[in-house]
Amino acid sequence: MTHAKQSLTTADGRMLAYRRVGSGPILVCHGGGPGFSGLYLQDLAGLDRRLELILLDPRGTGASDRPADPRAYAIEDYSNDVDELREHLGLERINLLGHSHGGVIAMDYAARFPDRVDRVILASTLARFAQEQVDAMKAAMATKASEPWYDDARAALEAEQKGEFETDAELGELAIREFPFYFATYGDAERAYLESLRDDVPNADTLRYFNQEIFETYDLRPQLEQITAPTLVVTGELDFITGPVCANEIEHSLRDVRKVLIPGSGHFVFVEAPEAFRRAVLDFLEA
Repeated sequence: MTHAKQSLTTADGRMLAYRRVGSGPILVCHGGGPGFSGLYLQDLAGLDRRLELILLDPRGTGASDRPADPRAYAIEDYSNDVDELREHLGLERINLLGHSHGGVIAMDYAARFPDRVDRVILASTLARFAQEQVDAMKAAMATKASEPWYDDARAALEAEQKGEFETDAELGELAIREFPFYFATYGDAERAYLESLRDDVPNADTLRYFNQEIFETYDLRPQLEQITAPTLVVTGELDFITGPVCANEIEHSLRDVRKVLIPGSGHFVFVEAPEAFRRAVLDFLEA
């Protein structure tokens, strides 16, 4: 079993780092944020027992260099990095998993390069953020109003979305404070998981750019019609930001799709419901 951190040099001279974990068929994995490294994906609920996971540190996170241009964080920039990684790995086609913002990248990649993808796994993600998604998010947040952490988490979420952070460290602190909303139940295990990520300081440049320039206007639904690869859409039924409303919308735009809603789970499905998540992914890849 390998755990080595490896890297490639991109066409524009950046180092792009990734971690190889496990053994078996290769699954390229792109995490979210945007702005978080691949660390938070851990071993994706033990998928490394059956697969070799290529866990990418997206541009400007973890051990991957930041682009010289602080605005070089468009969706296409990220998916171009995925293609350089594919080429570096010597693979004509890849199985690609994207979680959260990584799912946005996976959708774009599979639509732009349909002949370079075998299967796609879209975990806890969304094709757009329109009023229906806003309403679902507000309703889900309201169910947590009696939680002791609610007021602080809500204040942190609002500050993050308004861009009220200057440094990477300030964003990291806001993220830790708002993350209770991302779990179906926030208890000791979830708190310990977040604490394990505290030293993985996020990239404030990319989240600021995404929130200000992309989040409220992007719409991948037309691109989804270009995806030919079989696709798994998996999300937690209690995910407050990329839940069933988002999964249903993606499902309706794809031609070859399997959807799995995991009961009792929020945004971090591989942490909250590891067995159900692992079974959904392996059943899909081995079908």
